[in-house]
Order: sequence, then structure tokens, then C-alpha cells
Amino acid sequence: MRRREFITLLGGVVAGWPLAARAQGDRMRRIAVLMGWSESDPAAKAVVSGFKQSLSELGWSDGRNVQIDIRWGAGNVEQMQALVKELVDLHPDLILAQTTPVTAALQRDTQTIPIVFVGVVDPVGSGFVAGLPHPGRNITGFINYEPSLAGKWLELLSGIVPGLKRVAIMFNPATAPFGRSYFLPSFEASARLLNLEPMTAQVHSDAEIETAIKLLGSEPNSGLVVMPDGYMVIHREQIISAAGRNKVPAIYDDLYFVREGGLVGYGPSELDIFRRSASYVDRILHGEKPADLPVQLPVKFEMALNAKAARALGLTVPPSLLAIADEVIE
Repeated sequence: MRRREFITLLGGVVAGWPLAARAQGDRMRRIAVLMGWSESDPAAKAVVSGFKQSLSELGWSDGRNVQIDIRWGAGNVEQMQALVKELVDLHPDLILAQTTPVTAALQRDTQTIPIVFVGVVDPVGSGFVAGLPHPGRNITGFINYEPSLAGKWLELLSGIVPGLKRVAIMFNPATAPFGRSYFLPSFEASARLLNLEPMTAQVHSDAEIETAIKLLGSEPNSGLVVMPDGYMVIHREQIISAAGRNKVPAIYDDLYFVREGGLVGYGPSELDIFRRSASYVDRILHGEKPADLPVQLPVKFEMALNAKAARALGLTVPPSLLAIADEVIE
């Protein structure tokens, strides 16, 4: 075969290879994943599985051309900080960070390793990025909530609970440090429009969760909004149980609460966000810089209602809400 014909044939073969395979080369890449949730949490396992699946669809297979090291913060800020040191010392090509405390700890420890965050509420206010269109540093990622959602939660809760007079918003200030400035203005403004008394319930333990919800239950026509917060997710069993025992109607940001006995949930799909984050991981591993990748907003929202929980609270869910729910649990 003449040399020109051989080169032409070889070029045709290379052109037929998958783009990802050609771009990645032979070097094993390393991705560190630091989750703010607990390893035993089925919801956490589901989103990590979704992330890995999306990576695989982009040509990255764990154990073949990429090594994925996963650690779990379990809602403990001190544990997160220790795990950050452990993962940074592995010198990964990139770190996927879940939750604001995890991202904050990573930012303090490295300004060079690319970081893609998920489950962060206010990256600008937290100081992670200079701006959403142009992050400008080694960090970018996917916001999961906008502040206006606090108003939506109140609107949905008041639509389910007739005679609602006061609503508390619950969070742990250690794990949702910017929640107050991010969600409370919208929460309080929406409460005034709906003629509701807004309250805050800052909790740090199961005992404080129980006390706060018991106090709400002692006041007729009270409700609860559970703020997006890794601590709330990890302690959702205690929150759901206390709300049920004390007859406090509550709305949550995540459908997992509703599937486990909570009344109503509305928020972005965490699974969808994790799946989408794989595209940024892929682009960075192919040479793009986090500083040039705009922070993205959620695009898929879900709503769930638990009819059994509503009946236990003596509530009748309006047909209009049942019609728009993505999931109704009987």
C-alpha cells in the first residue's frame, strides 16, 4: 500500500473513533467527589449513581480511564474539613463538591484544583465566584435554588392548609450559612402578601428540631418550611416524624421528604443537577477552565404530595394542586 493511501485510511479510522476516546488519551484521570450528605442515604446514592452514569455516557468509565474517589461529610462541618484535606492531598484533576459547607472548605484549601459544585444556593454571596456568567476562579457549578422559591413554598403550603396564620422556616446556620440572607427576604415578603406571620427556627440538633416543631404544634394554624440544607436532608426522618406527631403541616424542598412521609415537596431535581454536572466535569477534563464556564441554574422542577400525610393532618388537598403534582403518594 502506498504511503498516501495508508495515511488516508488511517485518517478515516481515527475519524470514526468516539470523540471522547480520542481526546482523553491514555492517562488515567482522577476525580474526587465530596458529598455533604451521608453515605447510607438512598437519595445520596441515587444522585451519585446518576452522575457516574452521565460521565459514562460522555466516555469516562470508573476504573478504566478515570478513578473516582468519593467521601461523605454526613452533615458534619468538621468531618467535611478533614475530608477536604484528604482529597486535596490526592492531587485529583477535579473535585465535585456537594453543598455550600463542602465548597467553602475546598475553597479555603485549594485555589488551583478545578472545582465543580452542586447543591450550592448562593455562590456569589458565599464568595465562591465573582459572578454567575463569569465565575473568574477555579470554581464553577450548578445552583439548585433561587431565592424566589421561598415564596412558592409559602404559596403552596397556604393553598393546602386553610386558615394558616404563621409559618416558620427551619435551617441549621452552620450548614446553611447564607440561607438567612438568601431566602429570608423572599420568605418574609411573601408571608406579608399572604397575611402570614413569618418566623425562623434555627436548629443544631435533633433535640432542637423536636423543640421547635413542638412549639409550632402548640400554636393553632401554624406551618413549617424546611429550608434547603444538607443538615435538614440528613435529619429528615426526625423532622417528618416530629411534624406528624405535632400536627404541623410542612413543605420541603425535596421529594425524598414526601416519599418518606412528609406532606408536600417542591424544588429542583437533584438527580437532574448531578447528571448535568457531568458535562462540566467532562469539559474541564478536556482542557476548559472553570473560570470560563458560567454557573448554571436549575431547569427541572418537581412537586410531590403525600395524600396519606394530608389525611393524618385532617387536610383535603385541592384538586388543582393534585392535577399539577408530578407525584401523588397514597
